[in-house]
Amino acid sequence: MRRTLFGEEHDLFREQFRRFIADEIEPRIPEWNERGMSDRESWRRAGENGYLGACAPEAYGGAGADFSYDMIIMEEMAYARAHGMMISLHSSIVLPYLLSFGSEEQKRKYAPGCVSGETLLGICMTEPAAGSDLQGIQTRAERDGDHYILNGAKTFISNGQIGDLFIVVAKTDSEAAKASRGLSLLLVEADTPGFVRGRRLDKLGLRGQDTSEIFFEDCRVPAGNVLGEEGRGFYQLMEKLQQERICIAVASIASARRSLDDTVAYVKERHAFGQPIAQFQNTQFTLAELATEVEVGQAFTDNVVAAHIRGEDVVSEASMAKWWASDLQKRAAAECLQLHGGYGFMSEYPISTDYADAAVQSIYAGTNEIMKRIIARRMGLG
Repeated sequence: MRRTLFGEEHDLFREQFRRFIADEIEPRIPEWNERGMSDRESWRRAGENGYLGACAPEAYGGAGADFSYDMIIMEEMAYARAHGMMISLHSSIVLPYLLSFGSEEQKRKYAPGCVSGETLLGICMTEPAAGSDLQGIQTRAERDGDHYILNGAKTFISNGQIGDLFIVVAKTDSEAAKASRGLSLLLVEADTPGFVRGRRLDKLGLRGQDTSEIFFEDCRVPAGNVLGEEGRGFYQLMEKLQQERICIAVASIASARRSLDDTVAYVKERHAFGQPIAQFQNTQFTLAELATEVEVGQAFTDNVVAAHIRGEDVVSEASMAKWWASDLQKRAAAECLQLHGGYGFMSEYPISTDYADAAVQSIYAGTNEIMKRIIARRMGLG
């Protein structure tokens, strides 16, 4: 069924990007998974070909495209299981903060490198004792003349080892009446004295993704590196987290589709009791149900993306898409692994990777429980 969100230009872009993945990305995935991070050259190659920051204005080296092109990149990377190279984090989650809230000086200084792949981005929100509860953040930035002195600890930071520029969420006003009014966003370069990369974290899934601890030890950040207005950080996060949640929904549907497609092919080849297991009614019903849910999820997510591109308020819908699609991804991986039998538990079969990779989707960008709380509030339920 034709997806109305996309036209011929989108189809051409998708085909070009698929070739890029086949030539430049897929051969490197085993190496990324082995060492726990991607490589700089792949990022530069993606930048050279126009696959980073496609939505950035032409003035900063981008194509001035809309979010639908980022969506294509996310879908194809997820379908290829190229989780080690977080283009979505770089282009669709972090870069929009700079483009929306940055001064002209900040954008001209940093955005071109982000588009070319010379400057890799990350965002430091989560702390050891503050995950979904952003108001619990303890990292502090105290004004000292023309600088802020930044101290604190962050964890679960994607691109933590390879990143060059990080948006750091910190308290700049510990006396604010509301905790949410005391947060600010700071642009911190990784080579700043006092910026300390901690250990790369060993995870259940997403083995190729660089996830790390980061520490700030009397890190002196120029006052001019505040992103937007001081004290507006919480509200900036609330605005941009909607797109991050949409990104997760997009990738979750694509990953569920990959698990399903691979399992359909597997059950046609695998025999039991003298026939392909595709012939058993349980197999047919399970896969038919998953196929239906993937298409329903795709249609809803496409509608949310279209509304988001039009600039509509999609706070509830983004939360719905995020929790529902990420739960579907986990369920699809589990059902498909079951249909692989014992082979599904073997690392050589990608479905085992899908099962492990799916676990975190319902946790980050706000847990699915938080998503349901947001939806309930928007319904006037509390």
